[in-house]
Parts: sequence; C-alpha cells; structure tokens
Amino acid sequence: MSITPSMITFAEELFAPLGTISTRKMMGGLAIYCDGVIFASLDRDGTVYLKAKGDFADSLASAGAAQFQTPRGPMGYWTLPNAALDDADLACDWAKKALAAL
Repeated sequence: MSITPSMITFAEELFAPLGTISTRKMMGGLAIYCDGVIFASLDRDGTVYLKAKGDFADSLASAGAAQFQTPRGPMGYWTLPNAALDDADLACDWAKKALAAL
C-alpha cells in the first residue's frame, strides 16, 4: 500500500491545531512538517511516528510507544502512544512535546 490522499488529509487534520502543517511523500511514507520543521512521519500502513530522542523518547517509551526499526537498527522515531490515536487533543499534546524537544 502507498500513501493515499486520505492519509495525507488525516495527517494534516490531526495536527492542524499546531500551526501550518505541510507534508511530503518520501521513502514510501509521509514526512509531516509544522511551520517547516519535520516532527512526525506516517508510514504506508497508517502508523504515526513522532521524531524523538533523549528524555522525550523516554517519555514516549513510558507511554507504550514503540521505536521505529529498520534492518540497520532503530531510528529516532517513535509511534504515537495508543491513547492518542483516538484523541486528537492528546495527539497534538504529544506533537507539541516533539516540536519542543527538537
């Protein structure tokens, strides 16, 4: 499956309260930007990942998020915690923390 227009709309609407949201298809997924800063991605299966390292990555792990894995090893992206998948306000709260940690 590839990134569809409805997936792009989902990402843009989910994070719209943060500021100017833009997206760009790349490497089979979708990069998500707020005011020109990449802070999240969406894979072709619809999984939302937040860019994270250090204390913020630890917070995501404590909330049950999983780190993005590649054949070469883990990358600096973590899934949006499950509780935020059905709660746009909570998703934006996590996204604000991702942006603040960058």
